[in-house]
Amino acid sequence: MDNTDYPALFLCADDASNRYQTFFLRLIRAEYTMLFLAALFSMSFLNGIWYYVLYATVFFITLAILLVRSLRKPEQDWYRCRALAESVKTLTWRYVMRATPFQEVGGDRLQAQSEFRNQLHSIFSENRSTAEKVTSDWSGNDQITPAMIRIRNLPQAERISYYISNRVDEQRSWYAKKASQNKKSANFWVCISAGIYVTAGLLILSRIAMPTWQYWPIEPLIVAAASIIGWVQIKKFNELTAAYTVTAHEIGLIKIRSDSISSDDGISEFVNDAEKAFSREHTLWIARQSD
Repeated sequence: MDNTDYPALFLCADDASNRYQTFFLRLIRAEYTMLFLAALFSMSFLNGIWYYVLYATVFFITLAILLVRSLRKPEQDWYRCRALAESVKTLTWRYVMRATPFQEVGGDRLQAQSEFRNQLHSIFSENRSTAEKVTSDWSGNDQITPAMIRIRNLPQAERISYYISNRVDEQRSWYAKKASQNKKSANFWVCISAGIYVTAGLLILSRIAMPTWQYWPIEPLIVAAASIIGWVQIKKFNELTAAYTVTAHEIGLIKIRSDSISSDDGISEFVNDAEKAFSREHTLWIARQSD
């Protein structure tokens, strides 16, 4: 399913999560940039009132960024909105696959719809403080969309095939792709850090040959190296590479079980087990990001 095929609550939470993530990472990058500029100013290339005013301004801007990040805590809003969005997504897939507790007993479709709305309302109530932070841009959309109804009405074989292709395979591909991306990012920043260390070392040795030269950019390089270390810790590239790789393999093992499904009860058990696996990894991701 496309994102727009999910309930309105998912769309709002997903959009809010993306916005808070972008805001948080921009604050981090801005703070590192200001610290790097402060290190450059510390080299005292110039003198004069305006130079020192700009030098001080850099620290005041850095303080403002720090206060905004500390008081608003956008990373917490990011995590909570993402958790809300993923909870709704899991519930949606269980509903469209007619998994427990959304079966149609005696063909009673209204009962399943009522149960879905009740659980959606329960998720909303449990996360009311988070829901208040989400955008209202999608609030006019349906909670049970036409695409959800269409998928739910598919024959049994087509329904499980759709789930395998659009949920299981999609999640497996997503985790494998993210594992590869995080590994590449980790290697990239290791190389950049190594380059900075080598450059700083060579500059320090160069002072032996040029003892009278005053403008050695050692401090900016130190700040750059420290910023990279902080960025890597925030993004947790290596940890996520390992976790996402394991999850991709686990999803592959889950997919094998689909070959033996031959009943609605079998579909229900398979879907609920698969969604528990997806939810478990996301719960662990939230915990890792909140450390």
